[in-house]
Amino acid sequence: MAISRIVKDTFYFTYIRRCLYIIIMLSHVSTLNIISRGISTSAASNQIIKLARLRVVDNSDIGKQAMMEGKPPRCIHIYNKVGVGYIGDKVLVAIKGEKKKGILVGLKQKQKTRVPKFDSNNVVLIDDSGTPLGTRIQVPIPHILRTILKEKTHSKGVDYTKLLAIASRFV
Repeated sequence: MAISRIVKDTFYFTYIRRCLYIIIMLSHVSTLNIISRGISTSAASNQIIKLARLRVVDNSDIGKQAMMEGKPPRCIHIYNKVGVGYIGDKVLVAIKGEKKKGILVGLKQKQKTRVPKFDSNNVVLIDDSGTPLGTRIQVPIPHILRTILKEKTHSKGVDYTKLLAIASRFV
């Protein structure tokens, strides 16, 4: 009788120990889940995709107002076949409840050789004919942008030389 009682006690002890182990493990998982809700484990996306925040670097009125209010424009379309914006690409941005077009002049993402990497995603706002909305670009723009925009300028189409003319500094 003593042996059967020892076996029962051992069984109950093992059962209780397993239950406690499961409860402890579940509490750690739920605690970890609650703690990690504010932490993103995915890599930061420095690419220009839809809904990416941009920084207006020209002195256009709408750009200055949006940046002063702390509501930077967001990219809503990229005019290329890849769907990811690169330097010199034309984008459609939503700024202060309006749709405006812009040219990407500086990016955070890793660039090709001889193209500088910037701390923010910079855009210069333009109208439909390619004329910049501002009169001055306030940050240095990459020198490679000259060749990229000259390739995209067509004789009957958009003329990007005005954008290069208002730039005061090149990197």
